[in-house]
Amino acid sequence: MSRVVVFDEFGGPEVLRVMDAPVVEPAAGEVRVRIEAFAVNPLDALMRSGRSPAPVPLPHARLGVEGTGVVEAMGADVAGLSVGAPVVLAAVPDAHVRGSYAEHVTLPARQVIPRPAGLGIAEAAAVWVAFSTAYGALVEKAGMRPGDHVVVTAASGAVGRAAVQVANRVGAVPLAVTRHAANADGLLDAGAVVVVAMDRENVVAAVRRHTGGTGADVVLDLVGGPGQADLARAVRPGGTVLAAGFLDPRPARVPTSPVPTTALPVVAYRSFEHTLDPAVVRRMAVFLDDGLREGALRPVVGEVFTLDDVVQAHRHLEKGLHGGRKIVVTP
Repeated sequence: MSRVVVFDEFGGPEVLRVMDAPVVEPAAGEVRVRIEAFAVNPLDALMRSGRSPAPVPLPHARLGVEGTGVVEAMGADVAGLSVGAPVVLAAVPDAHVRGSYAEHVTLPARQVIPRPAGLGIAEAAAVWVAFSTAYGALVEKAGMRPGDHVVVTAASGAVGRAAVQVANRVGAVPLAVTRHAANADGLLDAGAVVVVAMDRENVVAAVRRHTGGTGADVVLDLVGGPGQADLARAVRPGGTVLAAGFLDPRPARVPTSPVPTTALPVVAYRSFEHTLDPAVVRRMAVFLDDGLREGALRPVVGEVFTLDDVVQAHRHLEKGLHGGRKIVVTP
């Protein structure tokens, strides 16, 4: 048997419970991974509370789109992996069925990658979602180039910090947007060239000032909601606004100032459009390995909980006590 976190109704962290479930043998093309650690992401809280962008069937729904562990068993027709190999989960699109909040998970072999060298278990559990989302949005989707001015909202969060590092790695100029000036020093340490604190200055005016009046080339909006219209005004003609987050559940509003819609496309981005593409995952893995080896990329881990304390881990997330650092749970 394997211990698995499930929930039978939508609600607060208290709906989560740990139960015993049969260990699933891998079919052809699948591997079973013994999970050593998994990370808690905002998407997990949305799924648990019933606010997920995709429907979550109940009861016995699972959680978890990120984790690391060791290959424990393999089905037929699996190449490039071996029993005992340390891996990272690269995609769990059906987290309500195969979520990583468990001692074991069985999934297609194409959905795991070798664990990057030099990472501890907690870091390996927390590295993939943030950096694959940032890389996929900025490099694969927006075509970010050296010298581009890139605005990152919710920059003090895990994906935001990863996006700042990815932009630096490519040679772009990251402008980090955060709600509070108290976050500025941490973002500058993470590599932001400019930090725009919303409690002190207007985002559009600040971006225009720091780009010589031209506007940003790319905006990675990890918040959503009505503020997205203002971000569109901070982009140069021909630039791109990437809508990649849903921290603000309110609908976006239409910009009040005249903006040519053909010049400022708002492009929706969801990471699974790339993390389910083996060719893109290979590029992501090489980019991540190189950046980690050279010290240009690094996940930031906060509290580490045990599986029995998964409810407390979710409360920690919802209270904002993690300070943008990834929360990790070890089975």
